[in-house]
Amino acid sequence: MKKIEAVIKPFKLEEVKDALAEVGIEGMTVTEVKGFGRQKGHTEIYRGSEYTVDFLPKIKLEIVLEEDQVDAAVEAIIKSAKTNNGNLPSISSEFNPLGSKLIKRAI
Repeated sequence: MKKIEAVIKPFKLEEVKDALAEVGIEGMTVTEVKGFGRQKGHTEIYRGSEYTVDFLPKIKLEIVLEEDQVDAAVEAIIKSAKTNNGNLPSISSEFNPLGSKLIKRAI
């Protein structure tokens, strides 16, 4: 068994879910998280004052599947979560349960 963790933009969730279903993966855990990468947040004006928003809303997917499904799942996530400006999701796939070992990472 392998566990894939992917952090994607919230508006890509349905596309990723559909792409995973097409390769036969039905179950996943979805968590709303906050973070930043190359985007580094942005500034907003609220009631006349400027605020810096450092952490942006993201979606974290956790999927546990058989080892032979990992490549198809990672490919589906990358293809469906890629944005118009070329940003890729953060993905890791680990051995589970004894001692996590990173085997795949795409940023």
